[in-house]
Amino acid sequence: MKKGILATKVGMTQIFNEDGTLVPVTVLQAGPCVVTQIKTAENDGYCAVQVGFVDKKERISNMDKGGKREIIHRHGVGKAMKGHFDKAGVSCKRYVREFKFENAEEYTLGSEIKADMFAAGDKIDASAISKGKGFQGAIKRHGQHRGPMTHGSKFHRHQGSNGACSSPSRVFKGKGMPGHMGCVKVTVQNLEVVRVDAENNLLLVKGAVPGPRKGLVTIKEAVKIIG
Repeated sequence: MKKGILATKVGMTQIFNEDGTLVPVTVLQAGPCVVTQIKTAENDGYCAVQVGFVDKKERISNMDKGGKREIIHRHGVGKAMKGHFDKAGVSCKRYVREFKFENAEEYTLGSEIKADMFAAGDKIDASAISKGKGFQGAIKRHGQHRGPMTHGSKFHRHQGSNGACSSPSRVFKGKGMPGHMGCVKVTVQNLEVVRVDAENNLLLVKGAVPGPRKGLVTIKEAVKIIG
């Protein structure tokens, strides 16, 4: 059975192996998730398992005495999504994601997925939205070199030449330019699970995982295992 789970990033710390080696780890609150839908090739054209993570309140509205509509839990789950969760027999969830598995039929609708599905030594791929850095120059955004800082130079942190004037008389697409940095989906492959705390649904992963604290992280089995 292929494995996948949703998690939130708790933070980073360090632990010691049995031989006394210090290992930097990222702590992930993995699950518990619930299976909200099972997609098959016959019904949906592809096989996938849809899972939900983190409970969320239902959006509730009522009428006050003045005839005005008052909305309670404005940012809750709407009727359409609530019906989707009710069909699966689970509570409303904040995050819903899909894992495209060929063996989707092996999962059961409404069943729980916990951190103990992984074990120490497993290789995983972690995907998350990276931290946003705002508008940044070409030096920080793309690692370009700066100009001379002395001897009367007036070229310090500018980008430099962008393109020739006569031919091709334009700037090529994809040229590294200043702009918005970060806040994109980043996947780090071949991370190692160092320790699993099944009681608290915690995964300790060796190395860094993209995204801020409390950010959503998608964890899957490693596509390509190196080493």
